[in-house]
Amino acid sequence: MKSQIVVWLCMLPMALGAQEERPWREYLNEVMTVEDVESSQWEDVYDLLCELSQHPFDLNTATRSQLEDLPFLSAQQIEELQEYLYRYGPMKSKGELLMIRSLDEPRRELLSSVCYVGESSHPSFPSLHTITRYGHHELMATARVPLQGQKDDYLGSPLRHWLRYQFSYGDYLKLGILGANDAGEPFFAHGNRWGYDHYALYGQLRNLGCLESLCLGHYRVSMGMGLVMNSQSGFGKVAMLQSLGRSQTTLMAHASRTDNYLQGAAATVRLSKQLSLTSFFSYRAVDATLNRDGTAATILSSAYHRTQGEMDKKHNLDVLKTGGSLLYTSHGVQLGLNTCYTHLSRRLRPNTALLYRQHYPQGRDFLNTSLSYGYANSRFALNGETAIDRQGHLATVNSASVLLGDGWSLMALQRFYAFRYASLDARSYSSGGRVQNESGLYLGLTWKPSPHLQLMAYTDFAYYAWARYRVLQSSYAWDHLLQGTLHHRLWTFSARYRLQQKQRDNVSKTALQNLTEHRLRLSAGYAGKSGFSSLSQLDGCYLPQEQHAWGRVLTQRFSYQYRWLTLHAGASYYHTDNYASRVYLYENAPLYTYSMMQLYGEGFRYWLMARADVSRHLMLSAKASDTGFDVQIKWKF
Repeated sequence: MKSQIVVWLCMLPMALGAQEERPWREYLNEVMTVEDVESSQWEDVYDLLCELSQHPFDLNTATRSQLEDLPFLSAQQIEELQEYLYRYGPMKSKGELLMIRSLDEPRRELLSSVCYVGESSHPSFPSLHTITRYGHHELMATARVPLQGQKDDYLGSPLRHWLRYQFSYGDYLKLGILGANDAGEPFFAHGNRWGYDHYALYGQLRNLGCLESLCLGHYRVSMGMGLVMNSQSGFGKVAMLQSLGRSQTTLMAHASRTDNYLQGAAATVRLSKQLSLTSFFSYRAVDATLNRDGTAATILSSAYHRTQGEMDKKHNLDVLKTGGSLLYTSHGVQLGLNTCYTHLSRRLRPNTALLYRQHYPQGRDFLNTSLSYGYANSRFALNGETAIDRQGHLATVNSASVLLGDGWSLMALQRFYAFRYASLDARSYSSGGRVQNESGLYLGLTWKPSPHLQLMAYTDFAYYAWARYRVLQSSYAWDHLLQGTLHHRLWTFSARYRLQQKQRDNVSKTALQNLTEHRLRLSAGYAGKSGFSSLSQLDGCYLPQEQHAWGRVLTQRFSYQYRWLTLHAGASYYHTDNYASRVYLYENAPLYTYSMMQLYGEGFRYWLMARADVSRHLMLSAKASDTGFDVQIKWKF
C-alpha cells in the first residue's frame, strides 16, 4: 500500500503557487539551506517580500535605499538599473528590464513582482488632501486552529491569531498597527490585560524633500555589512552568492510579528547629492533570563509567552540603543561611518563556567563603530566593513565579485571575527551563526552556459579559534554546494548536492571527531499557460557518523488559478532514521504566514489551500492540513 501511494505521489502534478506569487516564493525556497531554515531571520525576508508583492513600489522613482531593501539584487544590478534610468529617463514598461544585462530571468521576474512603472521620474510629494482622499486602508485578520492538542501548562488557548490595520499611499506613507498571539499565549488574561501578547505600532514617511525616510514606532535598521547593526534579513550562503555579497544601509518600518525590531524614531536625511545621514533612537523592554542576583543571564528572542515560566521572563530588561551612519556615495563609490551604543538596565552576565560562553558579551554598556566601504559598476563590485568594539576587538568582512562574459560570475568573501569581539546587534555572513569567534573564506561561482541552463557552486571554509557548543577546542567546518537549474519550455529541472564537514567532541570529550553530512535535492516543475503549475521534489540526507542515518521526503504539490480563484494542494511522504537526519518542507500558506515544516520519523503530510479574490477590495483564503486549519481575510478600501 505504501509503495502504491509513493508511486501516486510521483505521478501527481504539483505546484509552487499561483503564477503571480511564483517568482519570489520560488526564490525563497531555492536559496535556503538547512541553517537558514532553522533561523528566524528568513521570516523577516518572507514578510518583506509579502509586503512588497502586496504594495509594489514605483521603479522610476525608487531610491538606492529602496532597491537595497531587495535581498535578491546585487550591487552591480542596482548600479546598472540606476545608470539606465539616468541615461535614458523613466521606463515606459517593465519590458525595458530586458535591457539590464546583469539581470537574469529569475531576478527580472522577482523585480517585476514587487514593482511597477510610473509615469514620472520626479513627482512632488502629495498634499495631505490627496493622501487622505486617495490613500488605501487595509484590514487583515488571520487565525490558525490546530488539530493536535497542546501542553497542559500553557496559559492560553491553542488558537493562533493576529490582526493588522494599515494605511498607505504609494511609496510615500505607511501607517499601521498589528496585534498577534501565538498558540498557547493568553488573551486578555494572565498578564496580557490589553488583549494580544504582541503589539506593533509603526509608521514610515519617504521622499519628503531632503528627508529620504522617517520611521516612528517599530522599525529596523541595517548598516554596512552588519558588523555593528543589522536588524533586517540575514545572509544565507546561497543568497549571498546570488546577491554577490553587497552591503546596504537601509531603514524600514517593522510590520512583522517577529521580535527583531527597534522601537522609537529613526530618519535618513539627504545632506547633499553625495552625502546622507541615518540616525536612530530606540528604547524598549525585551525578554531575558535572570540570575539569582538580578543580573541578566541571556537575552531571549523567541518572544513566546505560553507558560508561567516564559511569562516571568517577559519584558524584564530595558534596552536603550542609539547610533547612526554617515554615508558618502558617488560614481559607484560608497564610504560609511557607522556606530551603535547600547545600554542595558541590568548587567548582562552569562554563565561563563561553560567554556564556549566565556567570551559572550558581558556588561551594561556596549559601543561598536565601523567603517564600511565599497565600489560597484555594472561588472565589478567590492564591499567590506571593519568594526571594533568598546575594548578594541576587531571584526572585518570583505567581498569582491565580478561579472564576466559568457554568463560567468565569481565571488570571494573573507571574514575575521575575533573571539572577544562583542556586539548585541551584529548579524552578518557567518557559518557558525555569530559575528564572533570565526575566520574563513567563501568562494562562489555562477555559470550560465546558455539562456536555459545555470550552474552554481560554492565552497566555504570556517575556522573557530575558541571553543563552541559541543566543541571544547579549536575546530573547523567545510561546506560545499553544487546546484544546476535547467529551463526547457514550460519545464524547470533542478538538482542540488551539498557536502558539509564539521568537528565535534567525541563521547569522552578527549578529542574531536569529524562529522560528514550529505544532502541532495531533485525537482521537476511545470508552469502551464492555462494557470496550472506543478512541481515534484525529492530531498535526501545521509549522515555516515550518525549510525549511517538516512532521511528523505518526497513531495508533490499543484496549483491552479482561474480568474478570481486559486487552488493549492500537496502531499508528502517522509522517513528519517533519527532527529539528526530530519528533513524540511516548504508549503504554500496565507499571506504573511511563513510555513516551513521540520519533519522526522515516518509519516505523511498533506494540505489543501484556496484563495478567492472576491473583488479588488476583498480577499479570502483558507488552508487545511493534517495539523491545523488556517483562515485569512483581507479587506482593502
